[in-house]
Amino acid sequence: MDYKAKHRHADMSARKVRPFAALIRGKSADEALELLRFLPNKSARLLEQVVKSALGNAEDKGARHLEDLIVKEACVDGGPMMKRIMPRARGTAYSIKRRLSHIRVTLSDMEDTVAEQHDHGDEE
Repeated sequence: MDYKAKHRHADMSARKVRPFAALIRGKSADEALELLRFLPNKSARLLEQVVKSALGNAEDKGARHLEDLIVKEACVDGGPMMKRIMPRARGTAYSIKRRLSHIRVTLSDMEDTVAEQHDHGDEE
């Protein structure tokens, strides 16, 4: 079974969060939290919160073995942009795009993931 969590309108551009999402994709949830805990970036903190939330959702839905959950999907999409104006020399104005992102994490049981990989292997 899949357990999902998302953080919409995260105050960080998607481009800065994506490398950390790629880092944890396919790892166990505990290992992903350990990796993110020791990285000194705000992006890692945001992603860590979403993984913790997905683990909490799994616990609420009655997942039996939380230590067996793996990060099936870690996706970071661009969100809306807040547009601001910065005054510049000689009365001109530059636009500033304050980018937001949507972070989505899906945890899955090991058995489900193994079964899906075998199903996809038969199609090829």
